[in-house]
Amino acid sequence: MRLGIHFMNFTLPGGAAALAPTLAKTAEAADQGGASLFTLMDHYFQMEQFATSYDPMLEGYTSLGYVAAKTSNVRLGLLVTGVTYRHPGLLAKIVTTLDVLSEGRAVLGIGAAWYEREHLGLGVPYPALGERFGRLEETIQICRQMWSDDDGSYDGEYYHLAETINSPQPIQKPGPPVLIGGGGEKKTLKLVAQYGDACNLFATDVAGITHKLDVLKAHCDEVGRDYSTIEKTLLVNNTLFADTDAFLSSMEEYAAIGIDLVSTAVPAPDPAGWVAEMTERIVPRLSQV
Repeated sequence: MRLGIHFMNFTLPGGAAALAPTLAKTAEAADQGGASLFTLMDHYFQMEQFATSYDPMLEGYTSLGYVAAKTSNVRLGLLVTGVTYRHPGLLAKIVTTLDVLSEGRAVLGIGAAWYEREHLGLGVPYPALGERFGRLEETIQICRQMWSDDDGSYDGEYYHLAETINSPQPIQKPGPPVLIGGGGEKKTLKLVAQYGDACNLFATDVAGITHKLDVLKAHCDEVGRDYSTIEKTLLVNNTLFADTDAFLSSMEEYAAIGIDLVSTAVPAPDPAGWVAEMTERIVPRLSQV
């Protein structure tokens, strides 16, 4: 099993002036410590479930471009891109740019978006859930087309592109992996089976995750997809890391049902120090799970 580091708390000592060096040091610690994935959120406002809408939040892809210059090995992505935040053609170009400048380390994490307040606050259209899922499917199709030899038109229900020229193409072939976030059984996991290279689930318990994976496998069977080709990732609470042996024991259970990578959000006030300590303590043993 591999480790992912999720950076989501920008309320840190030193205020705005300290954010760049803190983000850089944390990403460098993840990179040097052997983490497999480094992710940020995709929000305009901080989540109200976590803090307040007035707490600091940096734009995700700009931040990942900065992180790309500070790291060498770790994969980079957002957990996850809100489909409503960027036009699909622009999103494909942004992720391509990240892949080129990181020398082939970009991941397109994407989901249907959910934070209504930030949409309304900044004037971004916020369609109904069914339409957001329709836009999600078309966005993935457009990205796939732009990462191929087909530079022709795209004519969907929601998006109409006259040309899908994308030069240069991504370093990764046939394009950056697509990670679809969420565990919705009727729509999200079906989209994973149809289009995803990876899924991301929120940890509940082993039985709950087993059920989600069984649903995903059933969708794969329906569309003729090889279930084993999908990377299964899990987001867990960082408090679990306090007891290394207990954490690794629990990860053995998740690995046994097919989880490939476990991610966690790093805590304040010293995210870089926490990541350095945890990667040293966890990564060598987690790789044996």
